[in-house]
Amino acid sequence: MSSLKDRLRADLTTAMKARDELRSSTLRMVLAAVTNAEVAGKTAKTLSDDEVIGVLTSETKKRREAATAFADGGRAESAERERAEAEVIAEYLPEQLSEAEVADIVTAAIESTGAKAEGMKAMGRVMGVVQPQVKGRADGGAVAAEVRRQLGA
Repeated sequence: MSSLKDRLRADLTTAMKARDELRSSTLRMVLAAVTNAEVAGKTAKTLSDDEVIGVLTSETKKRREAATAFADGGRAESAERERAEAEVIAEYLPEQLSEAEVADIVTAAIESTGAKAEGMKAMGRVMGVVQPQVKGRADGGAVAAEVRRQLGA
């Protein structure tokens, strides 16, 4: 079993004992998403820490998107709850890369693939090099935007 999943379970118990409703409900949702990912497919499997981080990343993204949708719909209280849940989940993710660090990684990937001259045609190749380096540590949309910017789109 992954140590991150164990940590999530232990923190859920602590939050329940402390009667921290936001944290306990958020951790329950996250653990349910991890369990769903484990039983998805033909055979059940135990997720590694990297796979659990992937689930946490997608859950954080869902919360950010929901917060934006609620805010656009004039439901500030619901938007704030979604943001608070995203902050709880973010505590379990690796430290996020800064924009400058993402830009440096993209620049190195463009140089290593020789993609500068090809422009946007090489975006897929550059993203293929960048994604493993930033997985779980940067938003995919922000990375893609930086690749587009550097390739001159």
